[in-house]
Amino acid sequence: MLVLERADFPGHWQSVTGSAEPGEDLAVTAARELGEETGIDAHAYGGVRAWNVANRYAIFARWRHRYAPGTTHNVERVFSVEVAVPPAVRIAPREHLRHAWLPWREAAVLCFSWSNRDAILMLPHRPWEPSR
Repeated sequence: MLVLERADFPGHWQSVTGSAEPGEDLAVTAARELGEETGIDAHAYGGVRAWNVANRYAIFARWRHRYAPGTTHNVERVFSVEVAVPPAVRIAPREHLRHAWLPWREAAVLCFSWSNRDAILMLPHRPWEPSR
C-alpha cells in the first residue's frame, strides 16, 4: 500500500487524495490525482477501480479555506490501482515530503484519517467488481 506524508501536516500520512475538477468523472479524477501526486500512470496498470464506497466527513478546520465559504463537510470516494510490483514514485514536493510502500495493516495504522484507515482495512474484502 502506498502512503504519503503530507508537506502541510508533517508526521501525518495518507493515501493519494484530491478533488474533482468541475464536471470531471470521478474515475478520471482518481487517475489524474495519482499521476500528479506520484507520477504513477493508472492506465499502465489497468486503470482505477471504483470501490463504490463514499465517506462523508468533517473537513479539518485548517483546510476549510480550500473550500467554498461555509463548507464544513466533504464526501470522499474510494478508488484503487493494483500493482504486482511497486513502481517508482515521484512525489509532488509541494504536497508530500516522503512516500512508503507498506503492508496494508501497517499502512492503515500509519494513516491519520479514519476514512483512509477504514478503506485500507477493507482491502482484503475487495469491495470492487472484479475486472478479470
